Amino acid sequence: MSEQEIREEYSILEKSRTNPDAFGLLYKKYFDRIFGFIYRQTDDEDVAGDLCSQTFLNALNNAGKFTFRGVPVSAWFYKIAANEVNRYYRKRKSAKTFSLEESKIRDLYEQTNDGWDEEMIERLLGYLTELPAEMLEVLNLRFFEDKDFKEIAFILDITESGAKMRTYRALDSLRKNFKLKIKYDGKG
Repeated sequence: MSEQEIREEYSILEKSRTNPDAFGLLYKKYFDRIFGFIYRQTDDEDVAGDLCSQTFLNALNNAGKFTFRGVPVSAWFYKIAANEVNRYYRKRKSAKTFSLEESKIRDLYEQTNDGWDEEMIERLLGYLTELPAEMLEVLNLRFFEDKDFKEIAFILDITESGAKMRTYRALDSLRKNFKLKIKYDGKG
């Protein structure tokens, strides 16, 4: 997303402070992405719908508190959604669930130099369920939500170098366990 597009979205968010109808543009643009993000962490359509609604309601109610930091407004939506998911799991005192679709795993494998087969996909899916939640979260944001490190840092409330470190550790773990040669340029 270009700097101009980021500023245009911020302008829409500013307008929504006095005109809630303006918020509808952002809602329409990001609803499906935020819903998918939440769904992959809950594996429950009803829960994802409720948390997604709560995410956008919180965003609309707090539009006046958002300050421009050079990241897309969508990063703020993801941050609110991540907080809603974390709150959901804290209330239930249960471990976070990640439901990564097989098609998304295939996308990750397509970034490798090596061939792959169904057995490797099954092994990877099994291994991913054993990764710590923070590693899964950063892989989800980086590869499945296409977020850059600056956005990941904002969403997870960590430093940009922390986002890079978590990503590289997760990728190193995958490389060690699957002998993958992931094409990764390391750019934002």
